[in-house]
Amino acid sequence: MLLSILLTTGAGLAKLGAGLGAGLAVIGAGLGIGKIGEAAMDGIARQPEAAGDIRTNMIMAAALIEGVALFAVVVCGFLL
Repeated sequence: MLLSILLTTGAGLAKLGAGLGAGLAVIGAGLGIGKIGEAAMDGIARQPEAAGDIRTNMIMAAALIEGVALFAVVVCGFLL
């Protein structure tokens, strides 16, 4: 009885896990990009003459985080 319930709900649990994984990846990326933006604005406020370099590095780091988050969402999408 318990085995049949686990086998029938196994697909549902896999979909739940994929959904949770995608959600956590998106939340992590959002928090990471927020921290990068915060640090960049703090750095620009301290040294306005370095705004161009800080902005470029911020955009590159945010793009890398977005790439990882997109990869995680695609992998979780394949699990569905």
